Amino acid sequence: MGLNTLGLAHKFIAEHVKPGGFCIDATAGRGGDTAFLCGLVGKTGKVLAFDIQEDAVKSTREFITQKGYDNIAQVLLESHSNMAAYAQDETVDCIVFNFGWLPGGNHKIFTQPATSIAAIEQGLKLLKQGGIMSLCIYYGGESGFQERDALLEYLKTIDNRAYTVLVTQFYNRPNNPPIPVFITKDV
Repeated sequence: MGLNTLGLAHKFIAEHVKPGGFCIDATAGRGGDTAFLCGLVGKTGKVLAFDIQEDAVKSTREFITQKGYDNIAQVLLESHSNMAAYAQDETVDCIVFNFGWLPGGNHKIFTQPATSIAAIEQGLKLLKQGGIMSLCIYYGGESGFQERDALLEYLKTIDNRAYTVLVTQFYNRPNNPPIPVFITKDV
């Protein structure tokens, strides 16, 4: 299979998140990233996971319980655009987003540019110095290209004196391959 978006994101995250860290999974989905973050922060760390779909919250809770991470992660039925209500500025080590729709879920329900951009803006303030953000932009199908285009335009406007934004792409892959994006808070 070779390189893929999720593999690149996990490699980037694993290089930055340490035991005792505080992480946010802004789009819990089926709990894969939540469990991955729990494994990195360990028993002394904390992970908050957000999703607006009850099916996703239930799946994530079940998955983290199976993995033995229910004392590390808190899963919230809440929009990622409200994450600032659950964390203080400059306290978060890592924030993870997977934009698009719930795997195996209804493709008519997907992340939206307005709430996604609001969540990224809040997340940038929540990150501590040296903190990171990983965005996997899935697009096409029912969600079309509106969110992808809005996110890519927004990312250009992030203050380059405080953050580094790296947008990558799989240039020779067909069928709208996901776009991995990596952000570091430099100051």
